[in-house]
Amino acid sequence: MSKDPITISVIQAGLVAAADEMFETLRKTSMSPIIYEVLDVGTGITDKHGNLIGSGAGIPTFVGILDKAVKKIIDIHGLDNVNEGDLFITNDPYYGGVTHLNDVVVSLPVFHKGACIAWASSIGHWSDVGGSTPGSMSTRVVEIIQEGLRLPAVKLFERGVLVTSLMDIITCNSRLPEITRGDLWSQISASRRAGKRIVELIRTYGVDYYELALGDLFKEGEARAKRGLLNLPKGRFEASERQENNDLWTVVVTISDKEFIVDLSDNPPQKAGPYNTSRDGAVISSQMIFKALTDPHLFCNEGSFKPLKVITSPGSIFEAIGPAPHGYYFETRIRLYDLLWQCMAKAMPDKLPAGHFGSICGTVIAGVHPDTGRKFTMVEPQMGGWGATSTRNGLNCMYSLSHGETYVCPVEICEARYGFEVGWKKILNDHTGLGQFEGGKGLSTSYRMRAKAIVSAGYSRSKIPVWGLNGGYPGGTNRFNHYKLGRDPTQYSFVSDLEVDEGDEIVIETAKGGGWGTPRSKDH
Repeated sequence: MSKDPITISVIQAGLVAAADEMFETLRKTSMSPIIYEVLDVGTGITDKHGNLIGSGAGIPTFVGILDKAVKKIIDIHGLDNVNEGDLFITNDPYYGGVTHLNDVVVSLPVFHKGACIAWASSIGHWSDVGGSTPGSMSTRVVEIIQEGLRLPAVKLFERGVLVTSLMDIITCNSRLPEITRGDLWSQISASRRAGKRIVELIRTYGVDYYELALGDLFKEGEARAKRGLLNLPKGRFEASERQENNDLWTVVVTISDKEFIVDLSDNPPQKAGPYNTSRDGAVISSQMIFKALTDPHLFCNEGSFKPLKVITSPGSIFEAIGPAPHGYYFETRIRLYDLLWQCMAKAMPDKLPAGHFGSICGTVIAGVHPDTGRKFTMVEPQMGGWGATSTRNGLNCMYSLSHGETYVCPVEICEARYGFEVGWKKILNDHTGLGQFEGGKGLSTSYRMRAKAIVSAGYSRSKIPVWGLNGGYPGGTNRFNHYKLGRDPTQYSFVSDLEVDEGDEIVIETAKGGGWGTPRSKDH
């Protein structure tokens, strides 16, 4: 058949729009502020084999999750055993969940005339999935089974019929069953919305043109990646950094005209605590730096990563094997991404910025609202300073590079939903991160308790400052402080099951970004 580029473009745009509609459905119908305000979600469309077609807005580090989740579902069940009306759910990194148990993937196979033609999937952070601590992010666990409910890529709907026993198990294992049920139905609705749009596209333009559009999309993604690869410096680049537990992490990047190889094989063994990531997670960190360097302006698809190769070692912190826990995977992944960025920034100092605050700074406060008596769980990433570049100062108070397009929960909603007081949010300034161009400023936030609560938090770069570039000074560190009346504050980097009382205060201070270039005067 003849190839009409206009029709192909319309189909491709329609598929991207379907992923965006999923995102909007989640934003408007979910029950958790971490989803509808912070936007800790991701949406994506894949072909029938799980190859990424397009993704909606949300967290960049979630973009590469959904295709891997679908491929694992197909690997477990077999495409021949996937039926119209089925819907799958997973949150386990050993069963396609990729991240940790709080991040739940819902995947809907889309059918046309009895054949699977696509998958519509979403991932969202649920505020509580059981486990040993409210918010399900304990630092004390040594096995993933302690972290909460595991959903191993199972069917929530089978041939259009809800598996009510599974729904009951899911809600029974959450401290916030109503909110959990609401967020789940929001994700189900999002997948169904996208599925309807995909079927409408195929009914309008036909399966043959749909397949042509996918092939053209993947070829364009690969071609753009290869063109971008040609513009990168060639050779072997290496970076190492001592972590705050004294482990040494090393990344080696080898770039040729045809390949971008990330070698993570020489790294520490997996941890007994929840500080591991799956191989898929390490691949995603590598995909993000590769995409930023080669083709930052177009949405990504399966073809966008064809030149990328990632090497990991089974049983290492970057390819953990069961039953290793994953609760704070995000801190491991952001530090890996930051180290890859540092590696390439040394090779391309005029193109890339200095280091940023380098942590999600995930903060969980769970308790009972002092006015309504309802249980709540606040889950909040924090903002910090980004690194300076060769042309300007760093940006102030941004989310981390891998957390991306998310937002602050408004103070009014925070106080109304959780029942504690937000004392302040103010920009921090100090004498770190100086240079020819100065690092972006961090943020100070105060939470004042009006009732007892349980707190969990994970803050990297609490000891080792943010790295500067090309002679720029190092930035600051991230700090989580617990104040009790009449006592000196206690500072934490990783903590869970921290009991706070009425009148206690939590003060968070995030790091300033690294400076770029040698300072011009002695005043600096």
